[in-house]
Amino acid sequence: MSLNVEKAQLMFKLARGKGNWGAKYDRLEHFKKFSNLKQIIKELSKEGWIIIYDKPQYRAISLNSKYKKEIIEFIEKEMPYLSGMVK
Repeated sequence: MSLNVEKAQLMFKLARGKGNWGAKYDRLEHFKKFSNLKQIIKELSKEGWIIIYDKPQYRAISLNSKYKKEIIEFIEKEMPYLSGMVK
């Protein structure tokens, strides 16, 4: 599985699960299934697509709503069968 597909899966999980955009976030520990998690987080935060929250007892991430259009386009490009499912 390519790194871009894993990025798309992680962002899809954030967007569809609880709608984690902006100030709504999810703990990083909920994404352990991703084999390249550290690299994915590093690259997506460098692009500004995810926001990292360092809390006293855990780290959390959410999608940056400033880049909503780009994030949705990326997910649909990497996983075309999900087209129209992220809003």
